[in-house]
Amino acid sequence: MWRRKHHNVYVVELDRAVWKEKRFRDANQHCEAGCECYYVGMTGLRPEDRFENHKEGYKSNRYVREYGLRLCPMLYEEYNPLSYRDAAEMEVELAGILRRRGHAVWQK
Repeated sequence: MWRRKHHNVYVVELDRAVWKEKRFRDANQHCEAGCECYYVGMTGLRPEDRFENHKEGYKSNRYVREYGLRLCPMLYEEYNPLSYRDAAEMEVELAGILRRRGHAVWQK
């Protein structure tokens, strides 16, 4: 079955100040303050457009809106574009990869 590949996964570097958020810390108990912090998401838009939407408050995640520094294309470009289903699976997988590398990650 043919699936349209017009979705993308993306990774946003978060300012380490996000660590002051209890909910973020609780989701990343394997990390210590000072570790790299990321948000992993998926979108039907270009990652640059989605990041801009986050920063402008449109359908945004609070951590990206308040602490998002920049996109990290080196961490996701090789996977894009994807079908919706593949992007949903890759979002979870990519978050897991980053966690196994010792990073703090927020992913829906």
